[in-house]
Amino acid sequence: MKPITEWHDKVYLSDACKELFLTTSDIPELHQEGFFMAGIAELKEGYHVERKGVDIHTLLFTLEGSGILTTGDRVELIKPNTLLVLPAHIPFRFELNPDEDDWKMVWLLPLVIEKWENLAALGQTILPYHQCKKIWSLTNLIHDEINGKSTFRHLLVSELKVMLSGVESTSTRSVSRVHTLFNDIESQLHLPWTVKEMAAQCFISEEQLNRITKKLYGMSPRSRLIDLRMEKAADLLRHREWTISMIAQRLGYKDPYNFSHRFRKNFGCSPSRYRKNIIAEQK
Repeated sequence: MKPITEWHDKVYLSDACKELFLTTSDIPELHQEGFFMAGIAELKEGYHVERKGVDIHTLLFTLEGSGILTTGDRVELIKPNTLLVLPAHIPFRFELNPDEDDWKMVWLLPLVIEKWENLAALGQTILPYHQCKKIWSLTNLIHDEINGKSTFRHLLVSELKVMLSGVESTSTRSVSRVHTLFNDIESQLHLPWTVKEMAAQCFISEEQLNRITKKLYGMSPRSRLIDLRMEKAADLLRHREWTISMIAQRLGYKDPYNFSHRFRKNFGCSPSRYRKNIIAEQK
């Protein structure tokens, strides 16, 4: 499977698939809490949904089995105990994993309103989420109350909303940890940082680290590390007491040649030329 460049609106369910719908006509409390629709799915023998970009957000909670997510830049496995976030207006495709041929999940379609802005700001992402069983139970209870009491339905849908608000808080903590990580890195640029170690320090996956770093800084974690090193190198070159070899060692480059090569790539000249230009400007 490869990322998709040409998108279509299409859906397919095999005869073996089972799906229950929760609509606002049957459950008006969904709309009151900011949802367009919801569903409970047990999928087998073939299933896919592809959209060019819809006017609502899409959330998938995987309980058992697995699916495949395809976007414009990647293909990713949707594992159990995860939440897939698909913000509005961005194309996507998700489908049953053919290697497993079983997928038990809940889908929710939040409206594009202020209430869900923080959740949508995550971008197309798959997050660890260990309350999928509770989401499954809640949506089944809501479906069972289609002809029941409105007060009970409202209580259940409100609980659903509260749980999703918790996802926002978790995301915020992840962003905060990534921000703290790069503050720590800036003070320890001499260490041999790897993306794997950075992600582990934030208690998130490498994929999440990549997405959050791009959101915060507009670049990958590795590029952010290089940028921090080059910014510090440019600053240290203003001080003639620091030799180029010392600066290279201070910034984690054991080989001064590698440091000079990277510096030239960033600034268009060698460290020694950069220092001479600074000295000339100061005269």
